[in-house]
Amino acid sequence: MSGKGKSGKVGGKSGKSGAEGEKGTSRSSKAGLQFPVGRIHRLLKRGNYAHRVGAGAPVYLAAVLEYLAAEILELAGNAARDNKKARIVPRHLQLAIKNDEELNKLLGRLLSRKYLTPILVPSKTKKADEE
Repeated sequence: MSGKGKSGKVGGKSGKSGAEGEKGTSRSSKAGLQFPVGRIHRLLKRGNYAHRVGAGAPVYLAAVLEYLAAEILELAGNAARDNKKARIVPRHLQLAIKNDEELNKLLGRLLSRKYLTPILVPSKTKKADEE
Protein backbone atom coordinates (compact mmCIF):
# COMPACT_ATOMS: atom_id res chain seq x y z
CA MET A 1 0.00 0.00 0.00
CA SER A 2 1.28 3.43 -0.86
CA GLY A 3 -0.89 5.17 1.71
CA LYS A 4 -2.22 7.64 -0.84
CA GLY A 5 -5.90 6.82 -0.46
CA LYS A 6 -8.49 6.26 -3.19
CA SER A 7 -7.87 9.44 -5.16
CA GLY A 8 -4.20 8.83 -5.75
CA LYS A 9 -3.31 12.24 -4.34
CA VAL A 10 -1.34 12.70 -1.17
CA GLY A 11 -3.51 14.76 1.19
CA GLY A 12 -5.98 17.41 0.06
CA LYS A 13 -9.21 17.01 -1.84
CA SER A 14 -9.71 14.76 -4.81
CA GLY A 15 -11.52 17.45 -6.83
CA LYS A 16 -14.59 15.25 -7.11
CA SER A 17 -17.63 15.52 -4.91
CA GLY A 18 -20.07 12.70 -4.41
CA ALA A 19 -20.26 10.12 -7.18
CA GLU A 20 -17.25 9.19 -9.28
CA GLY A 21 -16.76 11.60 -12.19
CA GLU A 22 -19.21 14.23 -10.90
CA LYS A 23 -17.96 17.82 -11.11
CA GLY A 24 -18.11 20.23 -8.19
CA THR A 25 -20.27 23.32 -8.34
CA SER A 26 -18.60 26.69 -8.69
CA ARG A 27 -18.92 29.40 -6.09
CA SER A 28 -20.47 31.63 -8.74
CA SER A 29 -23.29 29.17 -9.38
CA LYS A 30 -23.80 28.66 -5.63
CA ALA A 31 -24.20 32.43 -5.26
CA GLY A 32 -26.38 32.67 -8.38
CA LEU A 33 -23.92 34.98 -10.16
CA GLN A 34 -22.44 35.19 -13.63
CA PHE A 35 -19.23 36.95 -12.56
CA PRO A 36 -16.35 34.66 -11.48
CA VAL A 37 -16.14 34.50 -7.69
CA GLY A 38 -13.02 32.31 -7.74
CA ARG A 39 -11.11 34.64 -10.04
CA ILE A 40 -12.07 37.70 -7.99
CA HIS A 41 -10.94 35.90 -4.82
CA ARG A 42 -7.59 35.07 -6.43
CA LEU A 43 -7.12 38.67 -7.59
CA LEU A 44 -8.02 40.03 -4.15
CA LYS A 45 -5.45 37.75 -2.52
CA ARG A 46 -2.70 38.59 -5.01
CA GLY A 47 -3.47 42.30 -5.11
CA ASN A 48 -1.96 43.09 -1.69
CA TYR A 49 -5.17 44.76 -0.50
CA ALA A 50 -5.06 42.95 2.85
CA HIS A 51 -3.18 40.15 4.58
CA ARG A 52 -6.25 37.94 4.58
CA VAL A 53 -9.40 37.81 2.42
CA GLY A 54 -12.60 36.28 3.80
CA ALA A 55 -14.80 33.87 1.89
CA GLY A 56 -17.69 36.34 1.59
CA ALA A 57 -15.69 39.26 0.20
CA PRO A 58 -15.29 37.97 -3.38
CA VAL A 59 -18.96 36.93 -3.51
CA TYR A 60 -20.08 40.40 -2.45
CA LEU A 61 -17.68 42.13 -4.86
CA ALA A 62 -18.75 39.87 -7.75
CA ALA A 63 -22.40 40.68 -7.02
CA VAL A 64 -21.72 44.43 -6.99
CA LEU A 65 -19.74 44.28 -10.24
CA GLU A 66 -22.43 42.18 -11.90
CA TYR A 67 -25.13 44.63 -10.83
CA LEU A 68 -23.19 47.61 -12.20
CA ALA A 69 -22.50 45.82 -15.48
CA ALA A 70 -26.18 44.87 -15.86
CA GLU A 71 -27.30 48.43 -15.10
CA ILE A 72 -24.92 49.97 -17.64
CA LEU A 73 -25.76 47.39 -20.30
CA GLU A 74 -29.49 47.95 -19.84
CA LEU A 75 -29.12 51.71 -20.28
CA ALA A 76 -26.76 51.25 -23.23
CA GLY A 77 -29.25 48.88 -24.84
CA ASN A 78 -31.93 51.53 -24.48
CA ALA A 79 -29.60 54.10 -26.06
CA ALA A 80 -28.89 51.73 -28.95
CA ARG A 81 -32.62 51.14 -29.47
CA ASP A 82 -33.28 54.89 -29.42
CA ASN A 83 -30.69 55.28 -32.19
CA LYS A 84 -32.34 52.43 -34.14
CA LYS A 85 -29.31 50.15 -33.78
CA ALA A 86 -29.28 46.46 -32.94
CA ARG A 87 -25.73 46.47 -31.56
CA ILE A 88 -24.29 48.32 -28.58
CA VAL A 89 -21.21 50.35 -29.51
CA PRO A 90 -18.97 52.39 -27.19
CA ARG A 91 -20.93 55.52 -28.03
CA HIS A 92 -24.06 53.97 -26.52
CA LEU A 93 -22.18 53.11 -23.33
CA GLN A 94 -20.92 56.67 -23.12
CA LEU A 95 -24.38 58.16 -23.63
CA ALA A 96 -25.88 55.76 -21.09
CA ILE A 97 -23.40 56.75 -18.39
CA LYS A 98 -23.60 60.48 -19.11
CA ASN A 99 -27.42 60.52 -19.09
CA ASP A 100 -27.68 58.70 -15.75
CA GLU A 101 -26.99 61.01 -12.80
CA GLU A 102 -25.62 58.38 -10.40
CA LEU A 103 -23.48 56.55 -12.96
CA ASN A 104 -22.14 59.87 -14.20
CA LYS A 105 -21.14 60.76 -10.66
CA LEU A 106 -19.49 57.36 -10.15
CA LEU A 107 -17.69 57.21 -13.50
CA GLY A 108 -17.49 60.92 -14.32
CA ARG A 109 -13.72 61.17 -14.43
CA LEU A 110 -13.47 58.29 -16.89
CA LEU A 111 -15.44 60.12 -19.53
CA SER A 112 -14.67 63.54 -20.87
CA ARG A 113 -17.46 65.86 -22.03
CA LYS A 114 -15.52 67.04 -25.08
CA TYR A 115 -16.26 63.79 -26.93
CA LEU A 116 -20.03 64.15 -26.59
CA THR A 117 -22.23 66.20 -28.84
CA PRO A 118 -23.66 68.88 -26.53
CA ILE A 119 -27.17 68.42 -27.92
CA LEU A 120 -27.27 64.84 -26.59
CA VAL A 121 -26.10 65.70 -23.07
CA PRO A 122 -28.86 66.83 -20.71
CA SER A 123 -28.12 70.37 -19.63
CA LYS A 124 -29.48 72.38 -16.75
CA THR A 125 -32.23 74.75 -17.80
CA LYS A 126 -31.64 78.47 -17.48
CA LYS A 127 -35.06 78.97 -15.90
CA ALA A 128 -34.19 76.63 -13.03
CA ASP A 129 -30.91 78.47 -12.45
CA GLU A 130 -32.56 81.92 -12.47
CA GLU A 131 -35.27 81.03 -9.92
